[in-house]
Amino acid sequence: MADTSAYFLACLHPCRLAGLAFMFSVGIMMQILACALYSNWWPMLTALMYVMVPMPCLFFGSSSSESLLSVGDATGDWADAAKFLTGFSTVGSIAIPAILRHAMLIEIGAMFLAYSSFIILTSTVILFQYVTRESEW
Repeated sequence: MADTSAYFLACLHPCRLAGLAFMFSVGIMMQILACALYSNWWPMLTALMYVMVPMPCLFFGSSSSESLLSVGDATGDWADAAKFLTGFSTVGSIAIPAILRHAMLIEIGAMFLAYSSFIILTSTVILFQYVTRESEW
C-alpha cells in the first residue's frame, strides 16, 4: 500500500507543472482578451509591466536558493532593493488599468479582465515559489 501512495505522489509532480503552465496560459489569455474583446490594445501596457516585474530580482537579487517570499537577516542590501523595486513594479501593474480607465481609454470590462489576469499570474508565481521550495521537487 505504501508503494502505491509513493507512486501516486510521484505522478503528481508533472501534474503540478502542468497546472502551473495552465494557470499561466489562462492569465495571458485573459490579458489578450482584455484587449481583443474591446478592440483596444491599451491594456497591453500591463503585460509590459509583467515583463518588467522580475527584472530587479534577476539583476540584483541574491543568487542563493532563497525565494522572494523569504524575510530575514540572510538577505543583503541589493536583495532588499530588488524586492522593493519588484513591489514598486507590481503596484504599477495594478495601477495601470485603473489609470487607463480613469482616462476613459479602456472600458470597465477590460479593466476587470486585466485585474483578473493579474490575480491569476500572481497566484501562479506564488504557487511556483511554493512548489520549488519543497525538497521532493
